[in-house]
Amino acid sequence: MLTQTLSLDRYLAGSLPTEAEALALANNHDTAALTEIAARLRDNGHHNVITYSKKVFIPLTYLCRDVCHYCTFAQTPKHIESPFMPPEQVLASAREAATLGCKEALFTLGEKPELRYKAARQALAEMGYSSTLEYLFDIAGQVFRETGLLPHLNPGNMDQAEITQLKKVSPSMGIMLESAATRLTEKGMPHYGSPDKVPATRLETIALAGKNQVPFTTGILIGIGETRRERIESLLALRKLHTEYGHIQEIIVQNFRAKPGTKMSQAPEPDLDELLWSIAVARIIFGANMSIQAPPNLSPGVLPQLIQAGINDWGGVSPVTPDFVNPEAPWPHLDELARETSASGKLLQERLTIYPDYIKTEGWLDKDLQTQVMHLSDASGYPRIDNWSPGEDDSLPRRELDLIQKKPAHISVDIAQILSRVTDHNMLLNEQEIVRLFNARGDDFSAVTQAANEIRKSVNGDTVTFVVNRNINYTNVCYFKCQFCAFSKGKLSENLRGRPYDLSADEIARRVKEAWARGGTEVCMQGGIHPEYTGSTYLDILKTVKQAEPEMHVHAFSPLEVWQGAATSNMSLERYLSELKSAGLNTLPGTAAEILDDEIRDIICPDKINTEQWLEVMETAHKVGFKTTATIMYGHVESPQNWARHLIQIRDLQIKTGGFTEFVPLPFVHMEAPMYLRGKARKGPTFRESILMHSVARLVLHPHISNIQASWVKLGYEGVIACLSAGCNDLGGTLMNESITRAAGAEHGQETSPQAMIQLIESANRIARQRSTDYGEVSQPMKEVALAAGALSEAINTPTKKYERKRKGPLLRNAPQNLIPVKYDNRGS
Repeated sequence: MLTQTLSLDRYLAGSLPTEAEALALANNHDTAALTEIAARLRDNGHHNVITYSKKVFIPLTYLCRDVCHYCTFAQTPKHIESPFMPPEQVLASAREAATLGCKEALFTLGEKPELRYKAARQALAEMGYSSTLEYLFDIAGQVFRETGLLPHLNPGNMDQAEITQLKKVSPSMGIMLESAATRLTEKGMPHYGSPDKVPATRLETIALAGKNQVPFTTGILIGIGETRRERIESLLALRKLHTEYGHIQEIIVQNFRAKPGTKMSQAPEPDLDELLWSIAVARIIFGANMSIQAPPNLSPGVLPQLIQAGINDWGGVSPVTPDFVNPEAPWPHLDELARETSASGKLLQERLTIYPDYIKTEGWLDKDLQTQVMHLSDASGYPRIDNWSPGEDDSLPRRELDLIQKKPAHISVDIAQILSRVTDHNMLLNEQEIVRLFNARGDDFSAVTQAANEIRKSVNGDTVTFVVNRNINYTNVCYFKCQFCAFSKGKLSENLRGRPYDLSADEIARRVKEAWARGGTEVCMQGGIHPEYTGSTYLDILKTVKQAEPEMHVHAFSPLEVWQGAATSNMSLERYLSELKSAGLNTLPGTAAEILDDEIRDIICPDKINTEQWLEVMETAHKVGFKTTATIMYGHVESPQNWARHLIQIRDLQIKTGGFTEFVPLPFVHMEAPMYLRGKARKGPTFRESILMHSVARLVLHPHISNIQASWVKLGYEGVIACLSAGCNDLGGTLMNESITRAAGAEHGQETSPQAMIQLIESANRIARQRSTDYGEVSQPMKEVALAAGALSEAINTPTKKYERKRKGPLLRNAPQNLIPVKYDNRGS
């Protein structure tokens, strides 16, 4: 039953309680009602996920100038072997942690012990340092550089210069406020004799962290003599700073544990009701989106109750080291923590020490840390938890494979509602709803993939299609500078895979004839934007193909090539596309789409046609009478929001024209991609993201696009089989030759024969059907030819040394009608 002081609907809509409303909670003793509100707020902001950070705990020094009456961490020099943990010991611990999959190095230390102890000053001097924080800066940097672990620093109070310096080696820092009640520093109270526990001093450090854009952890310690009202005042003091700077990424609600040998060894510990009340109040005061944390090792046996009270994070858990601050309380085993979290209907999800929102927003992360954080992250800012990447032969993650088949036990309310809008009502999803589907994890992931698969069954049945085709990439010379492309060759990319080539007309004709003789019904033709290609070049290529084999279906020319051809021919798009159609072009591939959101295109392909121009080419092609495919290239620098925008663009154009035959997700293959090698991209999508891209595409594009294709070149055979249970119904082409993905470092081969394709499909208990490019039937004689095909002849790539335009005109994407044509290099066609 809700109290009059609370307005759940208002809080769910994003409002926070006023200061007066928050303070009134001190007199609200209905813990059950408070936790009910807190749990709903948590679910609204964090859905079905409870996070933790897999860390190593590094106690850099046990010395501290403070004497908190409940602490066993701080020691005096005579009770420890060494004033500081030596560098070799720090690095050994960090290396072990890295091999066990940890991603955080938590540095905890006493407050500036050199101000109190001569032994600390001498030890620092012997190592070449003048202060504890100077040593911390150096050793944290070494840990980061040598192991890749992300340091999280808890060095106590700091001034601006110290925070600025330490930000260079740590994605996040923290200091517990504990309490804003100054009376706790008075004689006889727990913080007496501890100058660094003065609330104003700690709040000043937290404020300076905000001014310096440091993602920050803080919180309260309950049960040390403070009142409920004082807890609320502490939380309000933190909220005030967060409102001003936006830097607090998590609030810890930590319960006092009495420790033998301390002045508070006989003090009563807060009971469970007190802890649950405090967690719920913290959630209500900070709202749905703040991360509220409770350490699991301090409350064994009651973890489900903590979840019900409104937490969404367990904090750091170490498989390597104990909790040196609370050594009497061992960490729960991760498997046990996952089971207890699951019992509450939640998914245990690893996170990084820096939270996703701070990764995505400029200014919060030092530039020297950005590459490692990007390499550790998925598109949402959570860590990659397996070694799989597109194009590599690593085994598929078991968890996602199981989740595709698992009947979901707990589906988030909003996920169920979104899925119902599609499956029951054929309604169009908006950007926010699509983003939510892309963020599905655990049982929500299962629900999304299975809903997509049910639509696949209703639309396509159990038939899985493929086309026998040949890829012909006629040149890898390109004057565009797409940051993701390892295929194209130009003056600045001669060091990448393969030598520059420009196929002769004779070689193109030979490949076409060979493809037809092997049962191929399609040639898929694309290439780089050679500086001497004009609109006539593409017409000549069509002439070459049709002279070699008149019945061959030509699926060719990306929208960028069409734009280039029209511009260099001084023709409108409609006229040039009509010319291509008359010359024998049958359909167009919807490549060069990458991400149809210009904030991403400006990063990965700034000189390429923009979103509006890509859509203009496709709409005009559909108007002229062409069918085309549509693609997305994902897993580099973009986010689920960009994916959602892309899908909406494709869907809206399809509703208008009906010209797309299929949607083809193309995961970014990172290994040889220039922007990855420069540290500017992720390692492609995770397997979870790859599956979701196909599933969400099926849901968003239904019923307007009937075919969702999976790329065996990028996902591998096991990967596409998984996609067949998540909404896919097509495996694309047999290819015969594949150059672009292999140039990026993929290991999945150049050809899947028709026999292998059929076996692959049947291994998934599906019915294989060879199709034409436009999903029509293929004659039985042609199928038999394909099944009996022999080995391919060796392909010959005609070398070229022409990398640059001889004459320069305006940028292609900005002024196509004014581009100055360049001389065509006649290749004999």
